[in-house]
Amino acid sequence: MAQKAHSQVLKTLAAQIAKLEAAIFARVKATPEFAERAEIIESVPGLAGMTSALLIAGAPELGKVSDRIAAALIGVAPYDDDSGKRRGERHIKGGRRWVRNGLFLPCLGAATQHNPVLKTYYEHLIAKGKEPKVALIACMRKLIIILNTMIARGEKWNPTQPRVAMN
Repeated sequence: MAQKAHSQVLKTLAAQIAKLEAAIFARVKATPEFAERAEIIESVPGLAGMTSALLIAGAPELGKVSDRIAAALIGVAPYDDDSGKRRGERHIKGGRRWVRNGLFLPCLGAATQHNPVLKTYYEHLIAKGKEPKVALIACMRKLIIILNTMIARGEKWNPTQPRVAMN
């Protein structure tokens, strides 16, 4: 009896989520500026509709601010922990946590499987000895900077055009 009630709740939630997603996609398509941004974002291998909706709603400044500010808004900019002669570890902090959390899994898929530019960068960082999560956050930062540039220029994804130097 409990399992039946649980499955009914899950079906109801799935239906409501599908309805909300359809409404979000309809709103994005109905607004010309949003539709243009979504088309640019979705041209990046590994990113799809929900990611573009997340970035449109959560980071409307993309394309209008500097790369440093864009990374800081999402919360993927590294901040130092230095004091005097001591050099501490760099950490990310601040920003819009819900956007960063929503971008984590799409970036994981892009950096490890679908996006050749991010995959190469991720493997480069791993080969240098970076922890996988640190490398993934660096890929998120690189992705935000690439998207910021693409939206500012109104360009779709072009893997042959370098946008950010690999360091």
